Amino acid sequence: MKENAPETPRTPVIERIMALKEASLEALKAEYGALFGKESPCSNNKAYLWRKIAYRLQEIEYGSLPAETQGKINDLIQKYDPVNNQALRPEEPQPSPGRRKSSARDRRLPIPGAIIQKEYKGRNIEVKVLEKGFEYDGKQYRTLSAVAKAVTGVH
Repeated sequence: MKENAPETPRTPVIERIMALKEASLEALKAEYGALFGKESPCSNNKAYLWRKIAYRLQEIEYGSLPAETQGKINDLIQKYDPVNNQALRPEEPQPSPGRRKSSARDRRLPIPGAIIQKEYKGRNIEVKVLEKGFEYDGKQYRTLSAVAKAVTGVH
C-alpha cells in the first residue's frame, strides 16, 4: 500500500502537448533538446518537432510500444503505406536492353486516389493523386510543381 505522501502537481500530458502546439520554434527546439538529449534537432519544421515531442512525452508518461507491436507496425507500413506500398503497386516490367524506360508512374508517389494535404498561409490545400498527374481546385496538373505554382503563384 502506498503512503499518503503529497504528490507534486503535474500538468497532464495532453495539456502540456497542446500548450507546445502554440510554442515558438525556439521553444520547441529547447524542449526537443531537453527530451532527446540533443543540442539541435534535425529539423526546423514546427509541426514535425511538435509531433516528435508529443510522442516522446507520451512515451515517458505511458511507456513505449512493445517490440513485437512495433515490428508489426513496421511490417504494415512496408506493405500498405501509400508511399512504400509494394503490395498495392504492380511491378513494372524491366525495359529491354537499348530501350528507354517507359514513362510509368513514379513509384515514390502515393497511389492514385490518395489525397495530399498541406497548410499554406492559413489555407488547407488538398491535392488528389491521379493515375497521370494531380487534381487541385477542380483542375488537373501534370506535376506537383505545377500545383505548387498554381497555389503560390511562383515557380
